[in-house]
Amino acid sequence: MERLRALSLDALRERTSEKWREYPADVLPLFVAETDFALAPEITRALERAISIGDTGYVASRTPLAEAYAEFAHRRFGWSPDAARMRSTADVSMGIVEILRRVTSPGERVIVTTPVYPPFFDLVEEAGAIVERVPLRDSGTGWELDLDGIHAALEAGARAVLLCNPHNPTGTVHSAASLTALAELAAAHGAAVVSDEIHAPLVQPNTGFRPFLSISDDARAVGYAVVSASKAFNLAGLKCALMVTASDDTTRVLRSLPIEVEWRTGQFGMLAAVAAFAEESDVWLDSLLVTLDENRRLVADLLAQHLPAARYRLPDAGYLAWIDLAGLGWGDNPSKRILREARVALHFGPAFGAEGAGHVRLNFGTSPEIITEAITRIAALDVS
Repeated sequence: MERLRALSLDALRERTSEKWREYPADVLPLFVAETDFALAPEITRALERAISIGDTGYVASRTPLAEAYAEFAHRRFGWSPDAARMRSTADVSMGIVEILRRVTSPGERVIVTTPVYPPFFDLVEEAGAIVERVPLRDSGTGWELDLDGIHAALEAGARAVLLCNPHNPTGTVHSAASLTALAELAAAHGAAVVSDEIHAPLVQPNTGFRPFLSISDDARAVGYAVVSASKAFNLAGLKCALMVTASDDTTRVLRSLPIEVEWRTGQFGMLAAVAAFAEESDVWLDSLLVTLDENRRLVADLLAQHLPAARYRLPDAGYLAWIDLAGLGWGDNPSKRILREARVALHFGPAFGAEGAGHVRLNFGTSPEIITEAITRIAALDVS
């Protein structure tokens, strides 16, 4: 399987998305979760076809999206979700908020496993709930759910768990045993688990990834998954996600949502997602995974060579490197100095929670040349 080649820097700077417009042209942007590759051919064809016939109206009440995802999940994860138990919306964040509004009451607490995707804090509050932080445990070789901490929080009254599976920013694929135990805890306490699985298409082979709803009867009873093609296929601007359930009770919750939630799905997002989930796009996705495997290892090699004080573990999924730079003595938020002096934009570690102090998140969904240039620039600060 050949690797994907990223677009040239000149071509990328023609883009008008957040990654390429937030900072001046002398900054290498490796912060936001956008990738630097051309679209999968099936997606390009679908969007070009829509434009050619003016297929730019309202998204239909019946689309092939749920069936396309169910087939994708079967091929990629060995899981066969029921298309009749899904509803679409604009994006994963919106799906999370709408579900949390139904499974919690104002002022109730929702567990998040820090360090975690920064909008989680805002999404919980938008839903009217309160964030309960239960940090991941560092096992010495990786990160894992702190099941004892989650149990204590549920015992104290937390009503839901907002899970990131695979986890952002660490790239952790939670073990089947951990997910099974989490589902048992939630079921025993009458709590819901909302699983953000946006990075699931980007799991590396043989990592043991399991969608939460495939884990057990308890998981199916208490769980909601929110999924999208947007991270793997770089479609965030087109606005499309799916909320997925696996029991009668949770499906009733989805069906209770206002129809407006579903109408927020983007027409182009739906068309692009159907093309992304099609079997014809699997070759492109597999090539992307080869590229990301090589790039995650390149980051490790470059850090070992140029910044040996940095601590970094290969992520199981995605294109985000969670790097501990505390040993360099650059303060709690080293991204600020790196941006100011090295002209490399990384995501601020403290934004992911207190556990992010001294850390940065680097997006390696780009070319080896850009990764090398970025880390070389950063390393130069250590000797300046």
